Amino acid sequence: MMAKRRRPEGWRVFFGLDLPVHLRNRLAVEALALRLPRRVAPEDLHLTLVFLGEVPPDRLQALHEAAEALSMPGFALRIEGLGLFGRSAPNALWAGLAPEPALEALQAKLETALRRAGATPEKRRFVPHITLGRFPPQPPEEAARLERAVVAGSGTGSDLFEVRDFILFRSHLGGDPPHYEELARYPLRTRPPLTTL
Repeated sequence: MMAKRRRPEGWRVFFGLDLPVHLRNRLAVEALALRLPRRVAPEDLHLTLVFLGEVPPDRLQALHEAAEALSMPGFALRIEGLGLFGRSAPNALWAGLAPEPALEALQAKLETALRRAGATPEKRRFVPHITLGRFPPQPPEEAARLERAVVAGSGTGSDLFEVRDFILFRSHLGGDPPHYEELARYPLRTRPPLTTL
């Protein structure tokens, strides 16, 4: 009897945006002040553009080439407000972003390019956010405290920060919380400097 061929293990990957160090540190302090049950480490704070899940390593080259072929302009983003995922039983707290058409365009074009390259991205509406903490559903009193903290933090914001590239990340689930490894970085077109009339 022939031994079964072992399927090569997939890599858990996604495309996303990095954050400036000062902004990551500021968000980490905010998460600490909110006494989140489980926080994302400052170095792992990011914005997910397209989550792909498990991808065989030999398929990554095609996805890399699809991302590399994109030509999109850089843009600026701003943090705006806090929110919770899990309406009846909150299980994640996030920082939102002010609406930015260039971000929506990058996400849509990247997802389309990856699908054409054979990927099957997660089917979920794109809601730009930065996850600050993930945790098991909380008891009612703790959930209420978090909801009050989100309302109090509705004015949370930041100055504009420039987005000059996007990144292919690998997610390592061995630890708790997961760790993200940068596999490749893709530059966006430089925006022309502002001129005064």
